[in-house]
Amino acid sequence: MIRDATPEDAEEIAKIYNHAVRETTAIWNEVEVDALNRAEWLMARQAQGLPVLVLDEGDTVLGYASYGPFRPQDGFHATVEHSVYLAERARGGGRGRALMEQLIAYARAAEVHAMVAAVDAANGPSIRLHERLGFQVIGTLPQVGQKFGRWLDLTLMQLTLDDRESPDQEV
Repeated sequence: MIRDATPEDAEEIAKIYNHAVRETTAIWNEVEVDALNRAEWLMARQAQGLPVLVLDEGDTVLGYASYGPFRPQDGFHATVEHSVYLAERARGGGRGRALMEQLIAYARAAEVHAMVAAVDAANGPSIRLHERLGFQVIGTLPQVGQKFGRWLDLTLMQLTLDDRESPDQEV
């Protein structure tokens, strides 16, 4: 089941986040967070009208997805950058795709024009997931990040959600 996250999900969201911090280059942070941090993050997102979705199977949160502003300037207000994370045991089997499809539906309903994914260039499964959802690789920024003692390349991907020719056009 995919549903809106609640503060009660913060501990499980923190566990998924912290695993990615410790073990992967999906998140380019090195500092783990606690449930209070994730609850505050969740409430701040929701207060801004931004979605935070969780994949809940058997009363266990196995993944989450959200989006937020791509850049802070006004000219980017119709573009969002998203993230999607799954517990290690939940990868494969279409769960990430299901979360992303729901997140894309939220974005369309909110009249978002474009979604951007910023993915570690070495994360083939994430790149393939995004491509299957219609995202296109826009480019790769070499050596813009670092983690685990090595430089990381960042691949930018984009999904345009509507065919408006101008921002003033009705969706």
